[in-house]
Parts: sequence; structure tokens; C-alpha cells
Amino acid sequence: MVKKSSISAKRVEYSNLIRKSIAASVLIGLGDYVLLKLGNPLGPFLFAFGLLGVCVIGANLFTGKCGFLIEDKIKPLNLLIILLVNLLAGYLVGLLFSVCDADIVVAAQEKVASWNFDWSFLVRSIMCGVIMYLAVAIYRKGSKLGILLGVPLFIFCGFQHCIANVITLGVAASFSWTLVLAVIGNFTGSVVMWYLCRELVAVKISTQSARKTRRA
Repeated sequence: MVKKSSISAKRVEYSNLIRKSIAASVLIGLGDYVLLKLGNPLGPFLFAFGLLGVCVIGANLFTGKCGFLIEDKIKPLNLLIILLVNLLAGYLVGLLFSVCDADIVVAAQEKVASWNFDWSFLVRSIMCGVIMYLAVAIYRKGSKLGILLGVPLFIFCGFQHCIANVITLGVAASFSWTLVLAVIGNFTGSVVMWYLCRELVAVKISTQSARKTRRA
């Protein structure tokens, strides 16, 4: 009975993990659709609806989770599953959107053609990871401004978001190895920003402790 109960609990855990990861891909897909459809300047601001939806319903988005890997005690395997489901579901969502609107297909193909597998692309992916971490961290503090301003910021700057990119690839019915750079960069940027913020908090706590000791 114990083993069956344990297996059943695992199935429920992974089922929820996958479903919420698919939901995140759909929401980011909506944001990418409007970005491809409207372009600048309105598209980047409306794209924020996707990430806002992810945070409000608690969906599993790789770029919103990787910076909180240690803080939220996320299992590395679960993070990998979230990434793979986001990528697969995102590509399929993109393919679905391509059937709906020929205009976004042209926009997606032009965007994919502009991506180059180089250091510049990696750096822009890292910076997107930094913004994504800060946007979610600010949301967790009770403010939506991090999302409403952060998303347009990374789009206007040309920073690269791996899940948005895979959706664009789906719309274009194409593939680009720059997707690997986007994944690595987004993860790196988020984790580095978490580390830097964590160190700043630690310094603050140490300073407060030192002051209390002196007073005592």
C-alpha cells in the first residue's frame, strides 16, 4: 500500500508539473503572438500580459523558476521537465498560431533570420535572465511593476527569451541553434542575479548583527 500510494503521489506531482508548464507556454505564446502581430511600440507592453498571467495562476515557466531554484527548493529534475515541456509545448503553440495568421509567419521568419549564434546573442540572453529574475522577484514582493516594465524593457533592448524564441520558431516552422544559447543565457542571468542579491542581503544582515554587538 505504501509503495502504491507513493507511486500515485509521484504521478500527481508530475501531472501537475506538466500541466502547469503547458499553461505557461500557452500564456507566453499569447504574448509572442501579439508581439509578432503588432510589433513596436504596443506589442512589447501587451506581451507583459503573458508573464503576468503566469505569475498570477502559478504556472511553471522555466525563466521564472530557474533563479529561485535554491530558494524554492526546486528539484533539478523538475526544472529540466519544466524546460522541456515549455519548449515542446511552445513550439506546438507556435505551429498552431501559424495556421491562424499568415502575417505573423512572415514576421517570425524575419526575426529568426536575424538571430546569429554568437557571443552577442548569449550576452543578450543573460541580460534577459537578469530582468526575468527581477520581474518575478518584484512580483513576489507584491508589485506588478517589475513585469509591466521589465518585459517591455527586455524586448526593446533586443534581449533573448528562450521560451518566446521557441514559440517564434514554431510560428516560422523553423529551428535555430541560438535556442541553446538562449536557454543557457537565461539560466545564467537569473542565477547570477539571485546570487548577487543574496550576497547583498547577507552583508546587510552581518552589518546589523555587528551593530547590535557593539551596542551590547
